[in-house]
Amino acid sequence: MASNDNMIAALLRERDGYERRGLKDRVGQVDEQLKHYGYDAKTDKANGPTGRTAPSQQTADAGKGPAKKTAAKKTAATAPPAPPAESEAPAASPAE
Repeated sequence: MASNDNMIAALLRERDGYERRGLKDRVGQVDEQLKHYGYDAKTDKANGPTGRTAPSQQTADAGKGPAKKTAAKKTAATAPPAPPAESEAPAASPAE
């Protein structure tokens, strides 16, 4: 599809939205742009904007429930703390 065809398709979708909302002045402005890009409403009436052309795609998450919760990792923090290690060096003798 040429770039003009892409622009024409986008302008036709835009024009359709303006028509549905009753914005006649905006429809006229879009018509001017369509004419600029070479669109002729009389000959291209069948090529107007249409709905979705491709079927909707199912994603990996569709149809599944909520995500599973992961189990908490067991760490050393759940075990009682070890008593502090006592030094094996002899105690300092009192100063004489």
